[in-house]
Amino acid sequence: MDSSPKPERTRLTAEDWEVAALQMIADQGVGALAVEALARQLGVTKGSFYWHFRTREALLQAALERWEQYGENEVLGQIERIADPHQRLPELFRRAAHEVQPHRVYAALLKALDHPLVVPVMARVSQRRTEFLNTAYREAGLPPREALNRARLTYAAYVGFLQLNFTLGLPRINHEEFDAYVEHMIATLIPA
Repeated sequence: MDSSPKPERTRLTAEDWEVAALQMIADQGVGALAVEALARQLGVTKGSFYWHFRTREALLQAALERWEQYGENEVLGQIERIADPHQRLPELFRRAAHEVQPHRVYAALLKALDHPLVVPVMARVSQRRTEFLNTAYREAGLPPREALNRARLTYAAYVGFLQLNFTLGLPRINHEEFDAYVEHMIATLIPA
């Protein structure tokens, strides 16, 4: 009988599984999300998964909610604290521009708009972001109709950029070109 101590097993939290699921979605898409593959990647058995989630769909739902809450709390929530909308909007553009992992997840979700768990999350996220932009543009002095149109244009530019870069795989631009693009977007879309 072997008396050597067995290595201590890593105890994963539901958050660990959700974060790993989001990484897999970003890398391979919603369809690739699989419990067995995640367990292998995390170095645990599938039993660890079932301690936290009943099904793959439950994990997907929790991961999508985590992604949605990150955007709501960590990005929009922090930007909302900036009182001056003329400072808030450029900060939003700059902050959002450098959130690579959430963008990769978003781009993967755009490819999965036929999935019943993805559709309501994407609808809520898009609605909330458009409302946030609309409010910021109104507070920056644009009339209501123009503020709403500018919010829609801004969000469409964001989604379009993700589609071009992550979905269609256009050649990546370097950091300097990207920063110049973000500053161009700020100058073009934010009222002086």
